[in-house]
Amino acid sequence: MYHVPVLLEESIECLRIKPDGVYVDCTFGGGGHSRAILARLGNKGKLYGFDQDREAYRNTTDDERFTFVRGNFKYISNFLRYYGEDKADGILADLGVSSHHFDEAERGFSYRFDGALDMRMNREASFTAEELINGYDEQALADILYLYGELRNARRIANAIVCRRQTKAIKTIFELTEVLRPFCTKGKEYKELAPIFQAIRIEVNAELNSLKTLLCRSVDLLRSGGRIAVISYHSLEDRLVKNFLKTGNFGGEPQKDFYGNQITPFANVSKAIVSNDREIADNPRARSARLRYAEKI
Repeated sequence: MYHVPVLLEESIECLRIKPDGVYVDCTFGGGGHSRAILARLGNKGKLYGFDQDREAYRNTTDDERFTFVRGNFKYISNFLRYYGEDKADGILADLGVSSHHFDEAERGFSYRFDGALDMRMNREASFTAEELINGYDEQALADILYLYGELRNARRIANAIVCRRQTKAIKTIFELTEVLRPFCTKGKEYKELAPIFQAIRIEVNAELNSLKTLLCRSVDLLRSGGRIAVISYHSLEDRLVKNFLKTGNFGGEPQKDFYGNQITPFANVSKAIVSNDREIADNPRARSARLRYAEKI
């Protein structure tokens, strides 16, 4: 299985799909969400599936209503314009990494397997985790570990990495985890390694910048009454989504007009929707998922 879609029914319901509408699956992956959208579209409906990983193309469906777009969803406006679409009725993004990527040692996303320090979602991109670990100075390393991993001991970890690489470059997953293990509690290594790997992955793929761009572009792309639904997996993503959908900005500060009315491009903003116990039992990755949606005014 390339990827088990999380909160599948809930996210599709949030989009309130029109049979003749135009929809965008920003994170095509294994195609699970896309197939569910296509099942609800009529003959005149259209779906565009974005994915920057060339391997995702293997999961595409032979359906004239579907167009696979090989690219990062931050370029959503450019690609839709290229295909002659000026507006969309719904946008869906299931953020994070596909199960397939975590299970492939050579991709370097998981600390469970040894392999090259890669972590690129787009394997044609030039910047890798190895370059980050061996190239960033101590302050830059500490900053990303603190900001993207929310690690209190970020400075100590960064110092350990820099000290180690002065003797020998850190090129593999296990070479990195060897440096990191002294900072982990025995028996909780996997849990405590996770935010470190998350921070590195976010930086390598510029994930938060891409998310911000997508959210900003959605304001102009969605028709009035169109909906955006985003599934996030950690607090950094969820905070950006929550703030933007509620206020139209990432700081979450309400902006008001001359008459004191709040200015926001969205209405019907949902609270976080989470997976039920059954889904979590079947797919542990769903435990951290948070789904939020809103409707363009």
